[in-house]
Parts: sequence; structure tokens; C-alpha cells
Amino acid sequence: MGKLTSWFKRRPTNLSDSGQGGTNESLPPAHLAQTRQLLSKMKILPSRMKTNQAIGKKPLYRRLWFWAGLGVGGGIVAFIYGVSLIDRTLPDKAELNAVLREQTLTIKAADGTVLQQQGEATREQLKLEQIPDNLKKAFIASEDRRFKQHNGFDPQGIVRAGFNNLRSQGVVEGGSTITQQLTRILFLKQEQTIWRKLKEVRLAQKMEQELTKDQILERYLNLVYLGNGAYGVADAAWVYFSKSPDQLSLGEMATIAGLAPAPSLYAPNKNPEAAKRRRDLVLLRMQEDEVITPEQRQAALQEPLTLKTSLPKRVEVESPYFTSYIQKELPKYVSSNVLKNGGLVVETTLNPTWQKVGEEAVAKTLRNQGRWENFKQAAMVAIDPRNGEIKAMVGGKDFGKNQFNRVTQAQRQPGSTFKGFVYATAIASGKSPYDTYEDAPLVVDGYEPKNYGENFHGSMSMRDALTRSINIIAVKVLMDVGFTPTIKLAHDMGIKSELKPTYSLALGSNEVNLLELTSAYGSFATQGLHTEPHGITRILNRQGKVIWSANFPSQRAIDADSAAIMTWMLRNVVEAGTGGAAQLDNRPVAGKTGTSDEARDLWFIGYIPQMVAGVWLGNDDNRPTDGSSSSAAYTWHEFMEKAVEGMPVEKFPKRPKLEGRKGTIKAQAIKPKQVLNRSISDDDDSEGENSRNSNSEDSSSSRRRRSRRSYSEEEQQSSNYTPRRRRRDRTEASSSNSSSESSTPRRRSRRAESDSSSPPPERTRRSSSPSNSSGSSDSSSSQPSWRDRLRPPQ
Repeated sequence: MGKLTSWFKRRPTNLSDSGQGGTNESLPPAHLAQTRQLLSKMKILPSRMKTNQAIGKKPLYRRLWFWAGLGVGGGIVAFIYGVSLIDRTLPDKAELNAVLREQTLTIKAADGTVLQQQGEATREQLKLEQIPDNLKKAFIASEDRRFKQHNGFDPQGIVRAGFNNLRSQGVVEGGSTITQQLTRILFLKQEQTIWRKLKEVRLAQKMEQELTKDQILERYLNLVYLGNGAYGVADAAWVYFSKSPDQLSLGEMATIAGLAPAPSLYAPNKNPEAAKRRRDLVLLRMQEDEVITPEQRQAALQEPLTLKTSLPKRVEVESPYFTSYIQKELPKYVSSNVLKNGGLVVETTLNPTWQKVGEEAVAKTLRNQGRWENFKQAAMVAIDPRNGEIKAMVGGKDFGKNQFNRVTQAQRQPGSTFKGFVYATAIASGKSPYDTYEDAPLVVDGYEPKNYGENFHGSMSMRDALTRSINIIAVKVLMDVGFTPTIKLAHDMGIKSELKPTYSLALGSNEVNLLELTSAYGSFATQGLHTEPHGITRILNRQGKVIWSANFPSQRAIDADSAAIMTWMLRNVVEAGTGGAAQLDNRPVAGKTGTSDEARDLWFIGYIPQMVAGVWLGNDDNRPTDGSSSSAAYTWHEFMEKAVEGMPVEKFPKRPKLEGRKGTIKAQAIKPKQVLNRSISDDDDSEGENSRNSNSEDSSSSRRRRSRRSYSEEEQQSSNYTPRRRRRDRTEASSSNSSSESSTPRRRSRRAESDSSSPPPERTRRSSSPSNSSGSSDSSSSQPSWRDRLRPPQ
């Protein structure tokens, strides 16, 4: 051994290069094998270095076990790669909690009731404990008998289904588990491809890791399509049997469970014989699984298949004007991609009870007053002014015939309701409600406002002028405070529409919509704070997570003292002025009436501390009416009288002291180029010839309208009709009244809007012009009795 080692030190072999550039010499062949054996024992040369020639064996690539191992290893790698590839195409882990299909939209009222649904959605999302136990077991027996044992994918179930289908020579059982079906409903399309099936299996396994069996079953029973537009067991129970799930018999439950594999084939209203056979099969499986007894099965088999079909509840739409408004508001709060994907639940502010009351009040007015006073449309909205939530919205007479929403889309002249902002600006600038103005003829820069009846009352305080809705004094107040402060305050309080700086602004010549006008008056109810009106409280995604919630902070629009003074003044409008028909028993009310030119628009905006509501009456084509704003006030009363039932009575804040008040708004008095003031006596002598000559066509129209409306002399004595007497006449008829008055005591409550000390003259209206117009008036006349209305025109 020592000789061999020394020999290696002296000479290189053919096993390795000398590295010194010398020639290699080989060991003799006889010594080569011996040398290799020695090196192997000395661990200098590994045994695997033995040549095939020396040992006489095949190379690795020619061995069977080598290729088998390579195939298995490659298969494992391919499987891992394929799974990772599938996983990259699947929804995120967080999305597996989805409870709604894609492309659906559900709008709910404040109490959780469904107002409208779009897409493949169930009307009633039931909790698992609300679903009868036998109905759950019927679906498990029919669709997935090993539901409790598998982890989303059930090879044993596939083998069993294949065997049963082969034995029956048809498809009687599917291999997909309930979890697989749920993943297909929520995330996959219905194409029949291997790739889709692989994704379905992988999704089912992931879903089983994220959700419990009960959660999976609950989602499935609420989402599975069961034919005839029914999604979920609650819809199916209603569509086929007009029942709730807890009212179904065992046979009916089995019938519904049997629909899942092929709803069009097994629908009992289309193929009753196939439905019975499927029902019987489900009952057999339930007995085999020992969830029902043979006696129960036999009794269910003998049940007649009695149907009582109904339309799916999801096609019903409650409060359509409101829900259409909500859908138009959605893009403000969520992106277009979110809306496109769908699966949203929108929780709204609507109070279903108040909504129903509002619809009834509007329908009653159109049916009664609308018929006689020549208006065909009406709208109403109610808002909680403390948080801006819209509680009721009636956008018109019939949504099915006309989807135009007169609360949010109709731009109309507000008439004298706009005077509230003019007087509020004056009060906020430091003026006292007892400051006086002269109600006398006025022409300013060619503009000549007119009072109702073209009569004048001399010196009046602002409070009385607002109560009696005197147009000329409203214009004079506007001139004192200025266009800019008035427009700014109106916008701060909630008016969104453009307001132009013209003298007729004081009389409501600029168009607004009912929603913004009502919301703006709510700022008086909240002592000067304004909150943006809105109808959505929360928006939830498919997983039930909140993706948007309402957060509309209140903004100071007018100081609290000025708002309290305005409320005190507006209360007087209801108690002793033009809004008398809006009075509520034992509850303070403040508000303002409004009538645009030719009575084309009839308004009342009123409020209590907890709610503000607005009413508009008129015609879509802007035709004049024969009505008065007291009809709008009466509609408001009809709504509020029922809406406030059970609501605690709250009082408005007391009127603050008027002495020593400092203004919070700086007035910017208008400096007209020309002002013509005339005394009342001068105007009586001239009879306003110039004004009447310029409006001769309108005067003749007024005469024609007067000839069509013949009021009795007693009904024109509105000045003697006090609020206390109105309330008394609602419950009993006075023996001293005329027969027409006693026959319709409530109608007498809609008194004239002109509270002059003498009987008002017959109604006269003037159409406005850009240069010389009254802009609007807030005048009305008492209504004739129903007997007079039935008389043919003279």
C-alpha cells in the first residue's frame, strides 16, 4: 500500500491530469481494476464512478423506474402549477363571503323592507333558522346527500351519481355538491367546459375553508334559481303556492327541492307529471336518509299537487318615484365599475308608513280638489330637518304613465313661498318684525308689483305683511336688504337653483324644485342649521360590507335668533293668515303658502320641530288652475295629521328679545334708478288705468275666468273666519251658517289667502312680463260649496 501511494506521488495517472503539462502515463490494465478497488475502499473514488463496461449494467435513462419517477415528479409539478394557475383566476379570499349574485340591486326602506330589486335577486333573504328543517333536508337529500361530510368536492358522490344515471339510462342525479353549485351561482358562468369545472371544484374547496356548512346552506337556499322568476326558497314558495316557507306542506317542500336540477323541466305549473315524479324521488331519498318516516313519506305522496301561482315579489316596486330618485343618486357615491358589477344593497331613509300616508293624501287631493280646481298633478316630500333624511316622496299621480318626478325634476315658480327668504334676510340684518312699510302703489325701474285684488292696506309691519302675503311690501323689503344677501342666504339654506337679481325675485319669479324649497324651510325648524337632503343611509357590497355611509354635517345657514323670529312669524301665517288650512290640533305649525301667476303653481311648505314637508299642485303643461294655495295647505294637513300619530309634541323655541339685536348679515340696499310712489287715494282715483291698459288682454281673460266661478256672498266673508272658528267647524256645523257651509265644514277651512279687513274682491290674475309684472301672488279665495260646484256655468 505504501509503494502504491509513493508511486502515485511520483507519476500522474490517466485518472487525472498532472496539471504540469507533462505526458500522462497509464497504469497497466492488470493493475487498473486493483487500483480502482483500493481507491473505492479509501473513499477516494465513489462507487458510482464504476464504468458500465466494468460492471456490465444499463444506463439510467434506459431504466423503467427512472421514467416512472420522472413522470410522477412531473405530474406533481404540473398539478401544483395548474392549481396555482387556477387560483390566480379565482376571486379573492375576502369575496368568498358574497351573499348576492352579480348584476343585482336591492333598495330597502328604513325599516329593512324591500322597495325595489333589479337582477337575479330574491325578495326575501331568510336566515337559516327561518327556513323549515324539512325544507333544508329535502334539498340536501335531492342535491348533496354527503353535504355534511365532504370538503366542497365529493368524488364518492360523483361515482354514485354516475352509477345511478347509468342504471336509470338518464340524468337523475348530479355530481356537483351544494358548495359547488353555490360557487357557480356567485362567481362562475354556466358554460360546460373542463376549465370551468376545475375552477368550480377549487372554489368550492376554498369556500369550505372560509364558511361554515350552515352559512353555505343558507346562501344556497336564498340564491338557487327555482324557475318562473323565483330565486331562493322564499320566492319559490310564493310563486308556486302563494305561501311563506313555514306554511308549506312536506309534499310542497319536496316539490320545490326537486326543481333545482332543471327548473324548466320540473316546474309544476308547466309539467305537473314530471314535477310529481321528481317530488316522489325526493321523498324517497329523504326516507332513505332517515330524515322522514315511511308514514310521513306515504302521506306526502298522497297530497294533491295544488298550485296557487303568483308573480315574483321581486318584480313589485314600492314607492317608484323615490326608488328612481335613489338610482339617479347612486353614481354620486360609488364608482361606475362598482355599479356595473352590481350586487349592491342600498339602505334608504324612506319611512314606509309616512310614504303610504303621503300617497293617500296626494291621491285624495287630486280626486277631490283637483277635479274642481283644474289641476292634474301633485307632488309632496317630507324631510327630517335635523339630519336631512327624506322620509316620504310622492313625485306625481301615476308613475306607470309618467315617470317624471315633480319633487326633484320639475322647476316651477315658488310664488310667495320665496318671501320667507326675503324676510329672513331682513331679520338677520337686524330689522325687527315690527318695522313698518307702506303698502301703496309702487313702480321701481319700470317694474310694478301688484297685490292680490290690486288693493292696498297702508302702513303694515313686516310680520303682518308676511301673514297676509302682501307683495308690494315684500319688494320694498328686498330693496332694503339687497339682492346679493338674499340670494346668498337662500343658497345657504338649501336652494340649489339659479336665482337672478331682479325685483320679482321677492315674489318667487325664479324657478326652483320642491325638494330644495322644502329642505330650505327646514333650516328654520332647526334654528338655522341646514343639512343636505338625502335618501341613502348606507350602500353594501356583495359581501354585506359597507362601502359608503351617509355623513352630511349640518352647516350654519342663519343665526339661531333670526331663525326663531322667522318661525314665530311663519306660525302666524298658519294661525291667522293664508296657511290656516294646515293647522294641526295641539301641535305648533309654521309655514308659508305660495301661488304663482294665474295660479299655475299652488304651494305650501310647512314644518314642525321634527319634520318639514312641502306640497305642490298644478299641471305639467303649465296651464292655469282654478285653485288656491289653501288646497296645498289642506293636502299638507291631511298628510301630517296621520304622519305625526304617536310622535311626541315638541314646541318651537321662544321668540328671542327684539331689543338690542345686532344683525349677522350686512344689508346691501338696492339703489334703483327710478322709483315712483303714489298714495293710496291717488291710485283709487286713477284706478290704475295705465297698468290695466297695458294688460287689457289679461284683464279680459280674468273676466272670462271670473264668469266661470260664481262664489256666494257669504263664502267671500273670509275676513271674519278665524282659526278658532275653523277648528270648531271641522267637528260640528254651526246653525248660523248657510246650508252650503254646513254641508262642507272642512272645505270652509281652506280660507282665502287675502286677509284684508273687508271681503276680498273677485279673483284677478295678471300674467307676468319681463318689464312690468307682479311676478307672483299669494292670493286665494274661499272655495264654493259642493252644491255650487255642481251648478253649470252661467
